[in-house]
Amino acid sequence: MSEPDFTALQQRMLAEIAAQTIYASVQLGKAALNRRVMDVLATVPRHEFVPLELRPFAYANTPLPIGFGKTISQPFIVAVMTDLLDVQPTDTVLEIGTGLGYQSAILARLAQRVYSIELIEQLAAQARHRLARQGYANVEVSIGNGCGGWPEHAPFDKVIVTAAPELIPPSLIYQLKPGGKMVIPAGLPDAQQLILVEKDASGSVSTKEIFAVLFSMLEDSEPD
Repeated sequence: MSEPDFTALQQRMLAEIAAQTIYASVQLGKAALNRRVMDVLATVPRHEFVPLELRPFAYANTPLPIGFGKTISQPFIVAVMTDLLDVQPTDTVLEIGTGLGYQSAILARLAQRVYSIELIEQLAAQARHRLARQGYANVEVSIGNGCGGWPEHAPFDKVIVTAAPELIPPSLIYQLKPGGKMVIPAGLPDAQQLILVEKDASGSVSTKEIFAVLFSMLEDSEPD
C-alpha cells in the first residue's frame, strides 16, 4: 500500500475514534477527546508498528496480533487511555508493556521522556528498532517484569499499563508522583475494568472505573 492509502485509512480511523467517543461519552464524561491526543494519533504512522503482513489492517479499529500471544490495542482504547493520562510536555512517563512500540510513540510525542518495559525480549528488540527508525529519541525500552516498575527512574508523572493484573501492583502506585495519574486495566480475565488512578498532592490515592475492557494478563506477579 502507498502512503496516500495509509493517510486515508488513518483519517477513517480518527473518524471512528471520534464516533466511538461520542457513544462512550457517559462513561468518559465528555463527548470528544483532547485535541493534542487526536493530533498525535493523526501523525504517528501506526502501520510502522504492526507486523508487515498486517500493515493493510493497521488502521482498523480493532486489536491486531503482534506475535507471542500479544496484541496491539484497538486504536480507540489507545486514544482513551492516552487522553485519561493527560500527558504534559514536561512529564516523565512509565509504560508497562511496550509491544511493538505504538503506544510508546504516541507518548513520546506528548511527554518529555518515556520509560517503557517489555517482558518479551523479541518484542522489545523490535520496538527499539521501530522507534529508532521513526526518530523517537526520548524513549528508553527495558526488558523485564513490569509489575515492579522502574525504580531507577522513579517517581513518574504518569504511568500507563497495557496488560491487566488482577490487582494494581503496589510498586506502580508507589512510583507515581504526588499529583500523578495512572491508567491501567485490572481484574479477573472476564471482569476487567479500565481504571484511572490519581494520587493527590498529599499522596492519597483514588481510583475510578471507566468501562469494561479485555486485555491480555500482565504476566508474573508483584516481586517478593
